[in-house]
Amino acid sequence: MAVRLLANEVSDLCLGKPPLRCLSVSATVADAIAALRKSGSGCVSVWSCDHSSKDAFSGDCQCVGKVSIVDIVCFLCKEENLSSPSTALQSPVEAVVPKVPGLVRHLEPHSSLLEAIELILEGAQNLVVPIVSRSLPIPRKKLLQKQNSTLHNTRQYCWLTQEDIIRYLLNSIGLFCPTPICPINSLGIIETESILAVHYDDPASSTLPLISKSHITQIGIGIVDSDGKLIGEISPFTLDTCDLTVLGAIKTLSAGELMAYIDCGGPPEDLVQIVKERLEEKKLGKLSEFIDEEESVNAYSSSSSGSSDEEFGLGRSGRSGGYYSARMVRRSEATMCYPWSSLVAVMIQALAHRVSYVWVVEEDGSLTGIVTFASMLEVFHERLKSMA
Repeated sequence: MAVRLLANEVSDLCLGKPPLRCLSVSATVADAIAALRKSGSGCVSVWSCDHSSKDAFSGDCQCVGKVSIVDIVCFLCKEENLSSPSTALQSPVEAVVPKVPGLVRHLEPHSSLLEAIELILEGAQNLVVPIVSRSLPIPRKKLLQKQNSTLHNTRQYCWLTQEDIIRYLLNSIGLFCPTPICPINSLGIIETESILAVHYDDPASSTLPLISKSHITQIGIGIVDSDGKLIGEISPFTLDTCDLTVLGAIKTLSAGELMAYIDCGGPPEDLVQIVKERLEEKKLGKLSEFIDEEESVNAYSSSSSGSSDEEFGLGRSGRSGGYYSARMVRRSEATMCYPWSSLVAVMIQALAHRVSYVWVVEEDGSLTGIVTFASMLEVFHERLKSMA
């Protein structure tokens, strides 16, 4: 059984995954927003392609990164862009792609599970893997029609994430016994130095550098009270389900209020009113106008969606902006465990809540650390190497 697990290729983990929606590196930030709305996913891949040859199906195509709503929000919150958000949206999408090397890596479908884990331990958040087609080849005419959607040089690609690999390993968890039932504090995987945390009353605008870092590392920002007890979080996954009206909340609310603003079900009406009043007080008229325009777009999108959309949680009622379906939404309530919780229990917690980390607290709620998918994968990496 262990030999079979080691023999598995990453293509086995990609079965059934949808092809990536692709955005050209020459696109604008506004194009990225439109692509995110259309795709209904948390991020869109950005590609640089060289088709200088006469053959439309040859050339060099490379995924250079990914863009999400959080990237766009952090970009628009810069002082030079607040005065004219609409103008900033015409900037090249490259301006919002995170400049951290290695966040997105290409991997061939025949690569091993160990190779995929090693790339993640080097810092990769998303692996770009060609989808292995078991059907008949697509005629060149149809390929040409699809060339600008999901195909690159006749190949379709998919994301492989840390969550995918953790879920895959959980299906074979018995092979790693007794490690999975060991307390996490005995495995040395509780991280303390990488914690991102702010106090409830801190201005949300002061958390922008942390929001950017949180998005890159896929680790939430803990909200703590004066006693250091964890009372909630600002999750990068929850932020990715918001729309651009969250700009006003970041510029006017406290960190704790922002946490409430982005929680499931849409922002409370009292907070929406507070945001509007504070935008006027701060004389952020251009930003206020931009948010009003965004709300109009969302309202139109919601009213034009059919009853079936409402039934399945689509439209504005499912989220503050209606970009995503209800099943995509992550709550901003923090997922917590204790130092003596078992590894397998923490894995299940993270997968159940669709996050890549679990906060570690003491019995009194005091925040002491965090366990991430990456630190879990370090444990499995060592075990897989010993099996080999």
